[in-house]
Amino acid sequence: MRMQWKAALVLMLGAPGLALAQAPTKSSKPAAAPEAATKAAPAQAPLELKTDDQKAIYSLGITLGQSVTSLALTPEEVQLLQRGLQDSLSGTAPAVDPKEFTPKIQALAKARQAQVNTATLERAAKEPGATRLPSGVIYRELKAGTGKTPRAIDTVKVHYLGTLVDGTEFDSSYKRGIAVEFPLNGVIPCWTQGVQKMKVGGKAKLTCPASTAYGERPPTGSRIPPNAVLNFDVELVEIPGNTAATP
Repeated sequence: MRMQWKAALVLMLGAPGLALAQAPTKSSKPAAAPEAATKAAPAQAPLELKTDDQKAIYSLGITLGQSVTSLALTPEEVQLLQRGLQDSLSGTAPAVDPKEFTPKIQALAKARQAQVNTATLERAAKEPGATRLPSGVIYRELKAGTGKTPRAIDTVKVHYLGTLVDGTEFDSSYKRGIAVEFPLNGVIPCWTQGVQKMKVGGKAKLTCPASTAYGERPPTGSRIPPNAVLNFDVELVEIPGNTAATP
């Protein structure tokens, strides 16, 4: 949770590429006033990244910014975060006691993530050709295969790309240049269920509810937050296991 709110503060500092354009500066007037919009100062050009320190700080902003996406902040809420940051940096007395609201921050983050997860699954279910499995997994064929279909007890060889709901890539066998082999019943349920619908040579997109992915315990050291909906683009390369009994 601490990392999420650090991310919000970094975002307020104006790291290039983030959503600061939606928030006012100290000298700006309320967006509701038409005259303020006409007198607004021209947008400043993005800061150039010349030194390694500048690039490192920018990278920190991107990394932390990605961790706050689950809050799904509105432009007005971004302004509130900016105000809190400015008050802290200027030494202004806070309008509320942050310690008092720590439990409420946690509850807000959990509720917002649930909203984002639901919206992501509903959006995926509406994609052309998408099928919702009984577990809630959304399966969408991207390319039809022509080979055998694996069973849960088979070993499969796949290439894959894994992303979070905001598009952040957290794993890719393509980048490593090596397809991965594993028993299909030894991975997350989303994969066990989804890959069984594929044929060798085919590609599919799997949108995995948190309950069919890693739930509250993502892999240690990964970029996957707890209770995250995950997207996987999967290519079934081969079925090294015994498929003689496969229809």
